[in-house]
Amino acid sequence: ELLKELRATGNPIVVLINTGRPWALENVSQQADAILYAWWLGSEAGNAVADVLFGDYNPSAKLPITFPRSAGQIPIYYNHFNTGRPAVDDKNRFYNSSYLDISIYPQYEFGYGLSYTKFEYKNLSLSSKSMNENGSIEVSFTLTNVGKVDGEEIVQLYIRDKVGSVVRPIKELKDFYKAKLKAGESTQIKFTIAKEKLSFYDSEAKLIVEPGDFDLMIGASSRDIKLTDHFQLIKSDR
Repeated sequence: ELLKELRATGNPIVVLINTGRPWALENVSQQADAILYAWWLGSEAGNAVADVLFGDYNPSAKLPITFPRSAGQIPIYYNHFNTGRPAVDDKNRFYNSSYLDISIYPQYEFGYGLSYTKFEYKNLSLSSKSMNENGSIEVSFTLTNVGKVDGEEIVQLYIRDKVGSVVRPIKELKDFYKAKLKAGESTQIKFTIAKEKLSFYDSEAKLIVEPGDFDLMIGASSRDIKLTDHFQLIKSDR
């Protein structure tokens, strides 16, 4: 109610939150122009917050957890298993997984975070579309700061093992890189995919790598996927 009264004044509203856990913030986000989630900061918290609010520092952090819209969504996390009922916000589809009153998607997903500038992802390239257990694939793409201020972007590499001897998540974060770019500047980002990024524990708790098809996703968060491709892991000849 307080936020609604403040919104009625017509003045911009910035909500500063100091806490150690995720909150359901759907009602807050509807009234606020911005939310600054500061967690638990130290003795210089005031100066750090002021630098962000007055534009002396361009924020670049990404969420390490998922923020639900409502407690009714819990548990909610990005690396869940696939189901036979597609999880889509489409009320016209008869067979799907959805809520009647809210979106199926979280308020703020794993890896989400804002900046005072914008970044463009393009020109995804893989050195090969297949590899064996002893090989690797080089992934590269171009990142450009297309905004008017300098900034930093944490680019995220996700991989999905499409078929496994045990059920695999729909995506898993396998690597990330923080790039600092001046306004208008571009850089080439590179990742290396080796068997360590494709391994998992089987039903006997053994760390294994299985041949098969994999989806590759590059994004600004677990939902905001910018570039996609696919590759194969083939069995090594021994």
